[in-house]
Amino acid sequence: MKTNKYILYMFVALILSANSILSANKPDFTKAAAVLEAGIKDGAYPGCTVVVGNEDKILWSAAFGHMEYSDKEPVTKETMYDLASLTKVTGTTSLYMRLVQLGKVDIHARVSQYLPEFLERAPSEAERKKRKQITVENLLTHTSGLPSGRPLYKTTKNYQEMIQAACQVPLESDPGAVFRYSDLNMILAGEIAGRVGGKPSWQLERELVFDPLGMKDTMRNPPASLIPRIAPTEFKVGTETPWRGIVHDENSRGGGGITGHAGLFSTGESLAKLATELLLALDGKGKIMSQKVVADFVRPHVIGHNSDRGLGWGYTEHKDYEPRSPDQRPLYHTGFTGTSFEIDPVRKIYIILLTNRVYPTRDNQKVQSVRHHLPEEVLRALDEAAKP
Repeated sequence: MKTNKYILYMFVALILSANSILSANKPDFTKAAAVLEAGIKDGAYPGCTVVVGNEDKILWSAAFGHMEYSDKEPVTKETMYDLASLTKVTGTTSLYMRLVQLGKVDIHARVSQYLPEFLERAPSEAERKKRKQITVENLLTHTSGLPSGRPLYKTTKNYQEMIQAACQVPLESDPGAVFRYSDLNMILAGEIAGRVGGKPSWQLERELVFDPLGMKDTMRNPPASLIPRIAPTEFKVGTETPWRGIVHDENSRGGGGITGHAGLFSTGESLAKLATELLLALDGKGKIMSQKVVADFVRPHVIGHNSDRGLGWGYTEHKDYEPRSPDQRPLYHTGFTGTSFEIDPVRKIYIILLTNRVYPTRDNQKVQSVRHHLPEEVLRALDEAAKP
């Protein structure tokens, strides 16, 4: 009998010891949370959500602050944010990954092959010759020569008019000569995706990416029933009423919220499903994406002067990252509304930050400091937890 009690005692002790070890190795994101809370106190944004995870699970998901600078509507993990330019990677780039995998589009094909009016609407014969050189790859790497943007919404009434207007915008440099981040590139890329896929690109995003990955909270033009969950953005001109549930970007709004450069709304945990899929795909374990295609999209495509990006994705480096080869750098993209999305293929982690820093005005750049310090504290927490 004593032997049985001794064995039971040892068994309980082993369980408690194992639980203690697991608890000790759980990342402590207290300092990372303090960065986000400091951002609220500093007026960088009224509230935010953050999600950190790896290809196996979410390690940290939290919400801070409120929808507005008041105590009326607290932010929760279910709060939806206007993604702004995160649409470029969440929607358009992910859709291209699927279309390439399905053999629907050739990244190296000329834009004019899929979009004839891109040549037809060229402002001059000399420019028409240049446009014949521009490929889909140029659009996705922002090396087409198009300017960074134009207020197309001022002269157009709907999406189709906006596409035709985008086709008329003159180049600012020769194709492939320089990198110039441009909304116009992704507006045209989104239209091409729809044409090769046989349906509007927003439908293809849903059918080929969001639905298969269970991203039910990632969408364009959310219904009125979801307004209470959506963080407001900037005040409408001349009013104290914010945009809420309607895309903040003027060109996307003028194009009905379905353009390739902006228009998506989402939660942090919904985006985490895409981040997980990309990490798994890079290991050859993706649910819907192949290792070959994803690896090609995220590698550096060096085209022309100062061009060093993946297809759709850019890169970032923090001082806490060890030196790496160009094709090992963390993928990174930001959105004008105060969002950011980072995926590290070496550490196999992702960091998602969603804010509405443009509430009540876009004249607020304080989120930049938060974007810089948050990943540093996240990485420190992960490194501390990894110590024996």
